[in-house]
Amino acid sequence: MRLLEWYENNRRQLPWRDTKDPYRIWLSEIILQQTRVIQGLDYYLRFVKRWPSVRALASASEDEVLKEWQGLGYYSRARNLLKAAHQVMEQFGGQFPTKYRDLIILNGVGPYTAAAIASFSSNEAVAVVDGNVYRVLSRLYDLETPIDSSEGQKLFSRLASEMLDPREPGLHNQAVMELGALVCTPASPHCGECPLQEKCLAKAQGTISSRPVKQGKVKVRNRWFNYLIFKFNDTLWVHQRGQGDIWQGLWEYVNVERESPIKGESVMDLALSVLSHEEWEVVESVVPVVEDRHHQLTHQLLHINCFLLNLSQEVHPKGQYEQISWNNWAEKAIPKAIFDLNSKIYPFFVP
Repeated sequence: MRLLEWYENNRRQLPWRDTKDPYRIWLSEIILQQTRVIQGLDYYLRFVKRWPSVRALASASEDEVLKEWQGLGYYSRARNLLKAAHQVMEQFGGQFPTKYRDLIILNGVGPYTAAAIASFSSNEAVAVVDGNVYRVLSRLYDLETPIDSSEGQKLFSRLASEMLDPREPGLHNQAVMELGALVCTPASPHCGECPLQEKCLAKAQGTISSRPVKQGKVKVRNRWFNYLIFKFNDTLWVHQRGQGDIWQGLWEYVNVERESPIKGESVMDLALSVLSHEEWEVVESVVPVVEDRHHQLTHQLLHINCFLLNLSQEVHPKGQYEQISWNNWAEKAIPKAIFDLNSKIYPFFVP
């Protein structure tokens, strides 16, 4: 088949393609969800080096995994990674499963990931459908059905299964995905290099640029995070975010969240929401570190302000906060938005 020949001649050399170990394939698939290969590769190599088996990973703490994951975003993936490792130990005796029916029950493993692991590790004949596959199929068959609709998901799953090469399902799945990543790209696809160009209906109809079709965009929620850094003797107050919101289990500075910009609100007003009037009096100076910096999440836009408050004596903000040194702060697992702030704040703590 021309597709498999193309893949053998053009595929990228990636470490998770040189193994049948379902644990390592699973690690790569979870890391590469919502992450480009060039960014995820280093994380994969670090994870495999630190936790070479599912048994090793299952012995790690959530803080350790979140710290290693730092910078990848979508931190629920990291928490599910650890939960799934525990499931493998408890339900499969530490033997990582290779069959779709077993993989699909693991935390963080959906139909695509289960199909990928099953077909890559044991050559089970199950088709994968990811963003690259959606794009290839929508153009190959010139489909107007939205890929993010229930009808579209059923249709594309059926087409992917019908197209699957039963003799080499794992190789076929990787070939279609690689075709979408390297040739049938979202913008400016390289149609002249495509092994399926003669069968591509969108190319024949001139509709490539409008495929795939998606439904309306999800409304973005705006949030205003106002960080207050109370500095006294090179210590600061931080807290760990709880469940039910973004960045669960990660650490941040004292955060006074508002539903709108703080243009009519002073730093004193913000500080008084977490300090008493007497404690405010020990503030010697306020340094604006960042004002209205944007941090984009999938369906949220964070507007971030950050102020450093130099103190003449210790204060105790209201709430579940922990006082730590800058060195101890560097050991905490933090979201990228806080990591970016750290570089601005570092000079105030380390001369």
